[in-house]
Amino acid sequence: MKYYLIAGEASGDLHASNLMTALKKEDKEADFRFLGGDLMRSAGGSLLKHYREMAYMGFIPVLMNLRTILRNMQTCKNDIKNYQPDVVILIDYPGFNLKIAKYVKTVLKLPVFYYISPKIWAWKQYRIKDFRRYVDKMFCILPFEKEFYRNLNYEVDYVGNPSVDSVSAYLDKQASTSDSFSAEEKLSSKPIIALLAGSRKQEIKDNLPTMLKVVANYPGYQPIIAGAPGIDKEYYSLYTRTYPAKIVFNKTYSLLYHSSAALVTSGTATLETALFRVPQVVCYYTPAGKVAGFIFRRFFHTPYISLVNLIAGKEIVKELFADRFSEKNIQKELENILHNTDYRNQMLKGYDDVINILGKPGASERTAKLITLALMQKD
Repeated sequence: MKYYLIAGEASGDLHASNLMTALKKEDKEADFRFLGGDLMRSAGGSLLKHYREMAYMGFIPVLMNLRTILRNMQTCKNDIKNYQPDVVILIDYPGFNLKIAKYVKTVLKLPVFYYISPKIWAWKQYRIKDFRRYVDKMFCILPFEKEFYRNLNYEVDYVGNPSVDSVSAYLDKQASTSDSFSAEEKLSSKPIIALLAGSRKQEIKDNLPTMLKVVANYPGYQPIIAGAPGIDKEYYSLYTRTYPAKIVFNKTYSLLYHSSAALVTSGTATLETALFRVPQVVCYYTPAGKVAGFIFRRFFHTPYISLVNLIAGKEIVKELFADRFSEKNIQKELENILHNTDYRNQMLKGYDDVINILGKPGASERTAKLITLALMQKD
């Protein structure tokens, strides 16, 4: 069968590439065409456009590049029409993908499947109307999404979480020893505090300086920064001149595996940190903190920002964002997870609950089986 996939960012490229590999095991004749990245290209098939040419985030960048975005969308529509796939598989990236879904479903009359739901449970719940109209199958990676969508009269499949797969694979095959990791990265013998300050320059600028100030109060530990893909070491040096810290690139899992604690911005990194059972502080700066905090509590449909707490349905890790983000608050929480044994153990117990809720590895394989089964039933 012919599969057309669209992933608009790095995480989507990763998850889509794993899905493509799993689909090839289910369908020996699988043929792929896609908008995505290098990982999808390495999985096989034909790349129309790289996600780096499509990734515009925020109101102003989108407005400034609107002509390019619209041109990319039209190019994609024409390409799907010419390729004539058996199914179009969309990975997150809702601003672009839902418009493609409408075209594919109403004009081309082709099946549309969605892998990794946009976070409409946080806000923009009105998008459920588009899913009902234009998406035949939704495959979700967060367990609470199944009930969320059921309450909106839309049935979805929970297939497991890709982070469980990737962390499990690392632990099974790639986990390095403490001595080898320290030797490779020229680290000291001090215990590690990992700093995961985000993947974009603005996130790093907003969060890393405060993180570094906090860990400077713990000379018995060594702070290690997880370098983000696409961010030069020189950029980090703008912040490490005052508060020195080592940086490791492409080794976030090894870093977490050998860490005693972590300061983490919100996102998938909070879940990965929990899967490695590393006590963490979730800290995320937002401009106009008091206003941002009010907006979150008043207009968002969820009480939490971290995946750990969202999956648990309760507070497992402290979330210090908006008006709660401060050097004092972060240091107080870091002190607790480093030196309060009962507090630390309670967090680790919460991690175990989250791990049990997520279930076993195999998200890509389950999704591939469901996709091929649905297409065979359609025929």
